[in-house]
Amino acid sequence: MKHLPKTRNIGISAHIDSGKTTLTERILFYCDKIHKIEDVRGGGDGAKMDHMELEKEKGITITSAATTVNWVGTEGKGITFAEGAEKEIKVNIIDTPGHVDFTVEVERSLRVLDGAILVLCSVAGVQSQSITVDRQMKRYKVPRLAFLNKMDRMGANAFNGVKSLREKLNHNAVLMQLPIGAEDNFQGVVDLVSKKAYFFDGNNGENVRIEECPADMVDSMEENREAMLDAISEFNDEMMEKLLEGEEVTEELIHKAIYAGVNSLKLTPVFCGSAFKNKGVQPLLDAVARYLPSPLTCAKPTAVRTTDGKEDRFQLEVDFNKPLVCMGFKITDEQFGQLTYTRIYQGVLEKGATVYNTRTKKKIRVGRIVRMNSNDRDNIDSAGAGDIIAMVGVDCASGDTFVSDDEMLDVSCEGMHVPIPVIELSIKAKDKDQQAKMSKGLSRFMKEDPTFHVFTDEESGETRIAGMGELHLEIYVERLKREYKADVEVGAPQVNYRETIRVEAGYDYIHKKQTGGAGQFGHVVGKIRPLTEETKENEDQNFKFNNKIKGGVIPGEFIGACEKGFEDVMDKGPIAAFPLINVEVDLLDGKHHDVDSSDMAFRIASRMAMRQAVRAASPVLLEPMMKVEVETPDEYQGFVIGDLSSRRGIIQGSETAQGGGDTVVNAVVPLSEMFGYSTDLRSGTAGKATYTMEFAQYSECPKNIQEKVIKDREEKMAERS
Repeated sequence: MKHLPKTRNIGISAHIDSGKTTLTERILFYCDKIHKIEDVRGGGDGAKMDHMELEKEKGITITSAATTVNWVGTEGKGITFAEGAEKEIKVNIIDTPGHVDFTVEVERSLRVLDGAILVLCSVAGVQSQSITVDRQMKRYKVPRLAFLNKMDRMGANAFNGVKSLREKLNHNAVLMQLPIGAEDNFQGVVDLVSKKAYFFDGNNGENVRIEECPADMVDSMEENREAMLDAISEFNDEMMEKLLEGEEVTEELIHKAIYAGVNSLKLTPVFCGSAFKNKGVQPLLDAVARYLPSPLTCAKPTAVRTTDGKEDRFQLEVDFNKPLVCMGFKITDEQFGQLTYTRIYQGVLEKGATVYNTRTKKKIRVGRIVRMNSNDRDNIDSAGAGDIIAMVGVDCASGDTFVSDDEMLDVSCEGMHVPIPVIELSIKAKDKDQQAKMSKGLSRFMKEDPTFHVFTDEESGETRIAGMGELHLEIYVERLKREYKADVEVGAPQVNYRETIRVEAGYDYIHKKQTGGAGQFGHVVGKIRPLTEETKENEDQNFKFNNKIKGGVIPGEFIGACEKGFEDVMDKGPIAAFPLINVEVDLLDGKHHDVDSSDMAFRIASRMAMRQAVRAASPVLLEPMMKVEVETPDEYQGFVIGDLSSRRGIIQGSETAQGGGDTVVNAVVPLSEMFGYSTDLRSGTAGKATYTMEFAQYSECPKNIQEKVIKDREEKMAERS
């Protein structure tokens, strides 16, 4: 337990190409974990945390990677905290992808972390994926620091970065440092707490030179320091009193106030630097140690105990003496067996120990435990509550809970939000030998990634894969070819449509069948209605069942069968056999027969009643709408807006990009109209515009589109028959 106050579990998250992996590479170097800095792009072995060949080729992070470093402070003398000086901090870091197609990597990382660094480009400020990442941090109540990276770029402006954090993300963002110079002349930072200037010398910025604030910056420093102190004083009464009385505030008190603000989720301290130019990283590490929580001080994790179908939430204790509870939040297949990244919430996990998987109820022996450094690993004998490690050779799925006590088999750690796949394509192996390789790869990928789905089309018998976007599926197809040597062909991408209902409708259905011996009888009465955001129990819920039976007209033992029957129909809607979403069902009345009623009878009755009700509830086809953000030079703004409008896009506005020069156009566009957009955008803007796209919501299809989708669906079915 002694090391827990000195442990930090953090994630580094941001919009794509903001410099997360470059920042992590510098952290590894300054903590003596690596001895040579590699760039994300361009020659060499590639960045340590981007270990997949595809990551090195494309220059993007595809899968999150974990590592552990030790940090002794910028001056190597320990870090001064509100509680005193600590000699060394252990930091477990997870570097996450920025591309929205791999958003599940960010979800599962933030689910198990205690704190995070939100990296922003100091030129562009808050971008589309920054908003997504911030939403994920808020979902899991993760305290965060902000780091304005790329201060050496043309147009870099720390004050604009703080402004966009406040205006676009509604953060109480407070600047903790002033940049010394900017763009090509960026030299270092002035710390507003200590009033000292930090310069970064040596070939890789490893020698931190601390001096007095430059004379020409003293006035600006004092003015911004006063604003910083005023903003953080609301988190410490003693500090507020001293400021009101005109007394000097100690650095210790300032650190205390910032720590309180960050951990209340009501303050975002903002730091700045240039990871690529090796400036500003060491003070950021000091801030991680000072202001982000340890496993002991973070919000207590919760688990769910399910008894007789009822869920009871309770808090886990960060205690080595309690029974083990840990969660495998990410899995990958390795040469020597499956690698399961695991967060230990309670108790101790030892090499050779026997644990239980609470989903499968199976007993498992943990033969090997390792501490990860990207794709390298160090064997360890044990790990305790608050730690992030990996188990080797344990067969499980992503999100499984492990316990040491068989009396805790009804316990599971709270899950994470898994977005709905919006795009799918057919995939076919060239022969039986290739089919076996393809099947092996697809089953592994599905186990690793909850947003990657594999299914067989009932009408055609073809294999289809579904995911978050074209790049998401493209990467998995490429991995099939490279890692499994599977020779596969893929069809054109297709949109994942959904169906729903628009109005309330009633149902009254009797299932009655008499054969020799016992018959079947079930009678259900009730109504269905659209499930709204207000009535959902969580954001992932698409079906809700309300049992309103009184007087036992349908016995309790048949209610579960009724619910299953209603839910069965959610798989195929009446319009074009796409899955139904957002339906709420009330079971109000019914009848049973003492002899002929059974689970099966009531399940069939409910299934038929649901089909009857859905057809009467004005069903409609829904299409996925994408939030599209295009950054383009001014002269091509007209083309971009016209092109998006021609794709049925709704233009939500345009603004000058932070740093000036380019224009950012925001729109919501149907996914079906966005295939091939990157090629059209490049040709229409001479290759000067860039865009990002992420799922926004499902919206009702226009009548002509709905008719076209139904017609295409019918034609396909006719071809197959």
